[in-house]
Amino acid sequence: MLDRTQDISIAAQGWLDDFERILGRPDPATLDPLFLADGFWRDVLALSWNLQTVAGRDAITQELTARAPRAAPTHFRIAPNRAPPRWVTRAGTNSIEAIFHFETAIGRGSGIVRLIPDTGDRLKAWTLLTALDELKGFEEQLGTSRPRGQAYSRDFRGPNWLDQRNAARAYAERDPAVLVVGGGQAGLAIAARLKQLQVDTLIVDRGMRIGDNWRKRYHALTLHNQVQVNHLPYMPFPPSWPVYIPKDKLANWFEAYVDAMELNFWSGTEFEGGAYDDAKGHWTVTLRRGAGSKRTMHPRHVIMATGVSGIANIPDIPTLDNFKGTLLHSSRYEDGENWPGKRAIVIGTGNSGHDIAQDLHSSGAEVTLVQRSPTLVTNIEPSAQLAYATYNEGTLEDNDLIAASMPTPLARKTHVMLTEQSKQLDKELLDGLSRVGFKLDFGEAGTGWQFKYLTRGGGYYFNVGCSNLIVEGKIGLRQFEDIESFTADGARMKDGSTITADLIVLSTGYKPQEYLVRKLFGDGIADHVGPIWGFGDGFELRNMYARTKQPGLWFIAGSLAQCRINSKYLALQIKAIEEGILPRAVATPLSTA
Repeated sequence: MLDRTQDISIAAQGWLDDFERILGRPDPATLDPLFLADGFWRDVLALSWNLQTVAGRDAITQELTARAPRAAPTHFRIAPNRAPPRWVTRAGTNSIEAIFHFETAIGRGSGIVRLIPDTGDRLKAWTLLTALDELKGFEEQLGTSRPRGQAYSRDFRGPNWLDQRNAARAYAERDPAVLVVGGGQAGLAIAARLKQLQVDTLIVDRGMRIGDNWRKRYHALTLHNQVQVNHLPYMPFPPSWPVYIPKDKLANWFEAYVDAMELNFWSGTEFEGGAYDDAKGHWTVTLRRGAGSKRTMHPRHVIMATGVSGIANIPDIPTLDNFKGTLLHSSRYEDGENWPGKRAIVIGTGNSGHDIAQDLHSSGAEVTLVQRSPTLVTNIEPSAQLAYATYNEGTLEDNDLIAASMPTPLARKTHVMLTEQSKQLDKELLDGLSRVGFKLDFGEAGTGWQFKYLTRGGGYYFNVGCSNLIVEGKIGLRQFEDIESFTADGARMKDGSTITADLIVLSTGYKPQEYLVRKLFGDGIADHVGPIWGFGDGFELRNMYARTKQPGLWFIAGSLAQCRINSKYLALQIKAIEEGILPRAVATPLSTA
């Protein structure tokens, strides 16, 4: 077996040389010997202009044969100054993992190949990633290519930097090419990427202050994953920052980020909807600002960056209108300090429900948590962090590429393994929860919390203490199915007991984003675009980070890491359309199963 770094590198480069030579005149029969029968190829724009995952050797070689002649990929080389080729274990399988660079007719890219020896010791590709990094002639102005600033620093009679920034933000006599709706991590990430590609972009957000989408959340909130995973593009968090970032600290960073990255941002601005003009290739959108003032704009692109879910899900619960106390959705809950000595019912057992129950308990309220459906519970450390283990070593750039390289079926397998590991680590806690009647689940086919997030946006809790309080009986637990009816002062149970309450919090999540699309753009566009988020029948998230069936309408959502990684690819597509490299309308399938 190859074990020396030099031998591994030579072997990996040998596979890339064979791959490049055969791609010059591609044919399925000549490509077949390079791939395992059950291998995967994920292409992120580089050869297909899609985000697509192809499974199985026959499908891979057919797709490569169709795509390679037009893309003309060449110069496949092991990437210098990146993690060297090495043996690694991914999804329970040992392989040689090699990061490489390459070029196409229109751009430059990076990729990862994972190689496994067959019975004859010939290395074959188990997984292959090809991802576009930049467009030739439209490279980002970074490092030695950064702007020199002479336009305002040498002309003493002309506008200075601040004058130019104020004019850029005002949009007094122009419209942006891109309108981003939502100023959270998704909106900031894509706007920063587009800024570097010199695409005129405006972010609008209804919050009165940049960062309010985090700042206005409940008082005790901190991020549930660790700081090294969560950087925004171009501007990493300081090394002195805490492992778990408090919400207000993150909100203030968003303000600093907008200023430092020179992003155009209108706070206190409501996006009221829009219509698309196919003939003109632009939108007509209405923005409401301040005290009733409105602005009509005609951007060529609208990016919805309002999160995986934008509209609070308030279920129709029979008899709940009998309750005469305070009723809130979790999105409107602020601070348990308002409820000392009071009694509260929190309905819903995801992260928000648990955190709100714990916050109320810590403030001296008597709390009962009501469970509507089985919920995945995992301790925040170490179990919830197992999925991010690669980010504890190596560079952010390498780790982001590794994350992008894992095909969904292998990611599922990985998370089944991590879920089993976390169940063992958390056994004492999970046994205690079961004893007190908490209904546990571990995701579809045991795939854990990550795939709950990717398919439904919730349904899990990272335990930071609330589960222990439930086991100890300090926070009450009841099942929703055991409630007979709600009353003026709480809930009457089927066993005849009552739960009195001054406050009921509905921690019942949010509606899928297609509800917001229907509200803002109408039934026709909503039906045309279809479901957003989740996987459907394919291996890629539906309508995320890629062209949709509606020209000029894009979606970005997810964690800070997801937004950092995928904003790059979304921005490249928009730049390619703006420069006439890529058609505005989708002409090919978005994914291949």
